[in-house]
Amino acid sequence: MEVQQTMRMLVTGGAGFIGANFVHQTLREHPEYEVTVLDALTYAGNPASLAPVRDDIEFVHGSVADADVVDRLVGRCDVVVHFAAESHNDNSLRDPAPFLTTNVVGTFTLLEAVRRHGARYHHISTDEVYGDLELDDPAKFTPETPYNPSSPYSSTKAGSDLLVRAWVRSFGIHATLSNCSNNYGPYQHVEKFIPRQVTNVLSGLRPKLYGAGENVRDWIHVDDHNSAVHAILDRGRSGETYLIGADGEKNNREVLALVLELTGQPADAFDSVTDRAGHDLRYAIDATKLRTELGWTPRYTEFREGLAATIDWYRENEAWWRPLKDGVEAAYAAQGQ
Repeated sequence: MEVQQTMRMLVTGGAGFIGANFVHQTLREHPEYEVTVLDALTYAGNPASLAPVRDDIEFVHGSVADADVVDRLVGRCDVVVHFAAESHNDNSLRDPAPFLTTNVVGTFTLLEAVRRHGARYHHISTDEVYGDLELDDPAKFTPETPYNPSSPYSSTKAGSDLLVRAWVRSFGIHATLSNCSNNYGPYQHVEKFIPRQVTNVLSGLRPKLYGAGENVRDWIHVDDHNSAVHAILDRGRSGETYLIGADGEKNNREVLALVLELTGQPADAFDSVTDRAGHDLRYAIDATKLRTELGWTPRYTEFREGLAATIDWYRENEAWWRPLKDGVEAAYAAQGQ
């Protein structure tokens, strides 16, 4: 019987939404990894998201921009998966500074540690680096789409992507990149669109829709995103970028209508609020390269199924999201949203 070699994995941002789900999935499905989580525990990082696996991981409270902490952790790991990021567009418009520190300086700090110690590196990024598409445009983003970021958030993520590519070419580090469409699923902060609307219904509040709700996102369940990341870790080619998507294009109005239907609410039980500044029109991912080269396929091929499972999770885990809810709604109310 073949014995699997243990690999030491560092997950940055592992107390955040996607990172925490990645940690859960890794421990559940990839026992070859010993996992260390590095997280600064900003407002979007929640230790409660790791509570079910806390005894199975090492947790380090710290910043990816702290060179001493990063060097120590990268120096004793085989694989780095970099989720840590400031990621809320509205916050980036109010104060861009933390986005530069975490997304650009943090990535640089990790890359330098990876270069010194020879670890395998995977970089998590977003489709927002490509800008947006017209609503009636049949095109989708591909790895060859030129970068055209439109916010401090997406521009700092674009900068971090370019750093990774430069470190591969200039210094020969072993790194891959992925740009993913909009995620949904368990442990997502209630400031985000889907959990905000779901928890509004569960709290007896009316959901909110930006503008006319025509903006389109390409939705993917977080478990599908993370299974794609593992496919890239296992079979991806160094220096390559893989786009992760599950053909889940829906506009915000359609998503909200389905939330209302699945929670037994009237179709008109929502309020329209002022659209946010610089709201990108449409994102859409062409994941052909990921599917054909690496043989990846999503589990949730029907958005309705994944959304129903997500609603069930929030219904069953009120203790996780309830402490966050009042503060989020107060902040939105102050902006008229």
